[in-house]
Amino acid sequence: MGILRSLVLLASVLSPFVRASLVIRGNVCTVVPEPDGGDDAPSIITAFAQCATDAIVAFQNTTYHIESVMATHGLRNVTVDLRGTLLWGTDIAYWRNNSLALGYQNQSVAWDFGGEDVTFVGHGFGTFDGNGQLWYDFTKGVSNLPGRPINFVLRNSTDFVMRGVRFVQSQFWTMAVFNASRVLMEDIFISSTSNSSQPARNTDGLDTFYTDNITLRNWTVHNGDDAVAPKANTSNMLLQDATFVGSVGFAIGSIGQYPGVYEFIENVTAERVSCTKCHQAAYVKTWTGKEVGVPPNGGGGGLGHARNITFRDFVVANLTQQLASITQCTTFSGTAGDCNSSLFQLSDVAWINMTGTVNTGNLAVLQCSGAAPCQGITISDVGGVVMAGDVLCN
Repeated sequence: MGILRSLVLLASVLSPFVRASLVIRGNVCTVVPEPDGGDDAPSIITAFAQCATDAIVAFQNTTYHIESVMATHGLRNVTVDLRGTLLWGTDIAYWRNNSLALGYQNQSVAWDFGGEDVTFVGHGFGTFDGNGQLWYDFTKGVSNLPGRPINFVLRNSTDFVMRGVRFVQSQFWTMAVFNASRVLMEDIFISSTSNSSQPARNTDGLDTFYTDNITLRNWTVHNGDDAVAPKANTSNMLLQDATFVGSVGFAIGSIGQYPGVYEFIENVTAERVSCTKCHQAAYVKTWTGKEVGVPPNGGGGGLGHARNITFRDFVVANLTQQLASITQCTTFSGTAGDCNSSLFQLSDVAWINMTGTVNTGNLAVLQCSGAAPCQGITISDVGGVVMAGDVLCN
């Protein structure tokens, strides 16, 4: 009897822990979709709790239904193996009432994620699908509708790698990075476009806050707003080898939205970028020095600086506005502001080696605040830019 009992116990130790929605084998937690298409978010949360350290969280090559918010934090030395599609639910009222707070601009989040030494791999086909068309039609172009969630936010993280992940039809901004350092995101595909008369507005590819040392390589962004937008307290960002289609462009900011608060953006380089049918290649935007309204749609009066910003080796095709722009005139939607009032200092901003076509007569539109005039603004090596009317810029 003692030998038989020992064999039974040994078998129980060697067998994986199995239940309908999660299989745990050693240090691998595999999420199994609910068989009836039910909410897979609770199982995903459990998987990250069970495999939070020195482990792998795996998703099969199938569809997972995300019907509720997720927060998965405190990870350490974890690999996320995404081979399927995470499909977000269509209950707009639920998301507006339950999405998690970002902690800036009154924005909110669908999946709040973070840890140390985490690698998130999508193999070129692992996908986030935000069901965004429902949101584009619902918002009807209204900016920053309360509760409209950012799909994925990386928060309180160091040494994070994301590679080969696809994002389609994001509900709002596709991704944000908030309070992180040493981040690498490469081979990322983002497509958020509308198939109706309503625009895919506020579908930024990536926005960053309180982030240092972030590298973006081999990005494709086809969307209806900023492709990449470093915001408050972002430093040492490098973007290389990217393709933007239909976007507003690479945006510095907006910034200076909170009255009396000092913020900065510095040491940002974007190089080897293709922009097709974008509004502009790259631009800088700050709020005015006068507070009007409150975030996310209002604000102003912020202090700080943006400096050492370089946009280099861009190839553009059919830009709809201009190659480069600076505006320190951002203000509450529909409200005129004092465009000379911003004390936010812009310096050492350069557009270098730009080629391609612009479908207007403007190469650049630069509006700097009279209260804090821009310093060290450079536009050079643009002889290969052809403006509307086939006029070659020299």
